Amino acid sequence: MQNCDLITSHPEPRTLLISRSMSFSACHRLHSNFLSDEENKNIFGKCNNPNGHGHNYKVTVTLRGKVDPVTGMVMNLTDLKKYMEESIMVPLDHSNVDKDVPYFRNVVSTVENITVFIWEELRKRIPAGLLYEVCVDETDSNKAVYRGE
Repeated sequence: MQNCDLITSHPEPRTLLISRSMSFSACHRLHSNFLSDEENKNIFGKCNNPNGHGHNYKVTVTLRGKVDPVTGMVMNLTDLKKYMEESIMVPLDHSNVDKDVPYFRNVVSTVENITVFIWEELRKRIPAGLLYEVCVDETDSNKAVYRGE
């Protein structure tokens, strides 16, 4: 077997981080059902506009795991792309997050909560122990990072 030397040359698989990014567009309104209209306006300002506002979000998903000595991969990136499509694009892209995604009916759609939502959706699909980090850039200036803690 041609790869035999490769497999035996590193008896301990190396641990690496791999990442994949994708973008989606969505609108939302920062508004808590647990606060009065006045409190919402004072806390969220122009982001509490009743008509909402939109963003072009960028999501970077990072996995951490051992490199398989046979495939040379932590995970097949084609599989990760599929999981990200199912977890991010299907529920969020070109949506009104607050109205179209049941998770946000009583959860304020901040970048923090969107990041947690994406983590939870990915966790259902990615093999246990591989998901390391989800980073969501809401704007060039605002981002949230979540590692499942």
